[in-house]
Amino acid sequence: MNGIISKSINDILSPMIIGFVLKVGLGSIALWIILLSFFWDFYSIFVEAIIAKIPFIGDWEWIQTSGTLILSFILGYMLIIITISLFTSLYSEPILIKLAKKHYPDVEVIGTPSITKSLILTIKASFLFLGLFLISIPLLFIPIIGQLWMLWLWSILIKEPTAYDVGALFINDSNLLKEKQKNSRLISILASLFNYIPILNIFAPIFAQILFLHSLLKDR
Repeated sequence: MNGIISKSINDILSPMIIGFVLKVGLGSIALWIILLSFFWDFYSIFVEAIIAKIPFIGDWEWIQTSGTLILSFILGYMLIIITISLFTSLYSEPILIKLAKKHYPDVEVIGTPSITKSLILTIKASFLFLGLFLISIPLLFIPIIGQLWMLWLWSILIKEPTAYDVGALFINDSNLLKEKQKNSRLISILASLFNYIPILNIFAPIFAQILFLHSLLKDR
């Protein structure tokens, strides 16, 4: 795993990856700034309704006042992360192929991910992520446990879409792909660590894909 991580870090520092990440990341941030600026009142009402339904803490007065603004920004941050994951899933294929040819020139590209399936997997993961996040907000206030739980939630967002987007390019044997996916949870958790650092969080989805690429192809 050490070799995979070091290769992946070198890859994400390349101008090609940085350029891609900036376009996807800054585009996602700009998109949500524009949308939320137009629909802020509706968004605030939605957040207030969520807060009122939070078990144990929904009736606290300070949560209903200061908590609304805090949760609005947190939820907005989550929406940006989801959008970055979606755009990365849709547009990263040329990047992955170039990296594969660079590091593993003998490996052939045998397929291409279905845009429809990629979208379905990403949307499914996004809804699961958001749903679990909203119903487990009280858990986030518990030191260490809350942070570990959040890390696991972020890994949900990129685990399945990443395994499909990368795997579909190089493996058509479903049993072999299933075997190669065994460490995809660890990979998605490692990549999700970026989400704890604002701005650097835009690297998380592509870093997960690059990690999985090296994990998938290193022994082939």
